[in-house]
Amino acid sequence: MSTTENSAALPGESAWQPKLVALDIDGTLLRWIEGTGTTSEALSDKVRDAVRRAYDSGAHVVLSSGRSLHTMTDIADLVGIPVAGAERLWIVAANGAVVSRYPPAEVVHEETFDARTAVEAILERRPNVLVAVENRGVGYRMNRPFPEGELGGDRTISPVEEMVAERVSRVIIRDPDATPEDFLALGRELGLHGIDYVVGYTAWLDLTPVGVSKASGLSYVCDELDLEPADVLAIGDGRNDVEMLEWAGRGVAMGNAPDEVQAVADAVTTHVADDGAALELSRWF
Repeated sequence: MSTTENSAALPGESAWQPKLVALDIDGTLLRWIEGTGTTSEALSDKVRDAVRRAYDSGAHVVLSSGRSLHTMTDIADLVGIPVAGAERLWIVAANGAVVSRYPPAEVVHEETFDARTAVEAILERRPNVLVAVENRGVGYRMNRPFPEGELGGDRTISPVEEMVAERVSRVIIRDPDATPEDFLALGRELGLHGIDYVVGYTAWLDLTPVGVSKASGLSYVCDELDLEPADVLAIGDGRNDVEMLEWAGRGVAMGNAPDEVQAVADAVTTHVADDGAALELSRWF
């Protein structure tokens, strides 16, 4: 895929303009801090202004991330959406397992699954991994502390068997001493039948209900708004964005995205460090 150009073009019609803009956060809106698995919590002026132009034009702006809900509302506040008195924002959290409105933060749809068998199988092979589940709206429960800055909110230490005793929307598996390739191999080795998984930039594995992704969460939002996938512009950079980019009328990968993510996109914009999301949004708004 080549880097996106300045002239507009699209699905079927030259006059096409997105009615919904789905935006990943980390590595798309926020820049990665070199040498860490975390991103800056500051938006560049170009990105903020571009997102606000889309919002002010009447497009539905939907934050769509693997993050938990309580850390995504902070990003909405940074952008300054929604404005006072306007319709509440839609948020797709936990890689599509949780769909919410904000403000106030309210979960309107959630997908859960029984993660016990999968987590037990992972721990048999990698007994030293870090495990976390979301304590929705508050923070996380985890078996041991994660690297600083990787999880937000309140963090509580709990035995793994207690964390997965009930159905959950997502399980995070983390090994700071492993590589993403190690975790890709682990996922293939386990098979993880009945459960979907995605590997991040670091050795970070998200377990989710089968069939649940950012695309399924966004599909729920579109049904509520009487929109179609063809109405959607989606921008993302991670492996957890693949389904979203394939599903949207126009799926755009960031220049910093892995090759397999760029390969499924309709176009590739510039690197997050060069405000690639703002460049793409400026084509339409």
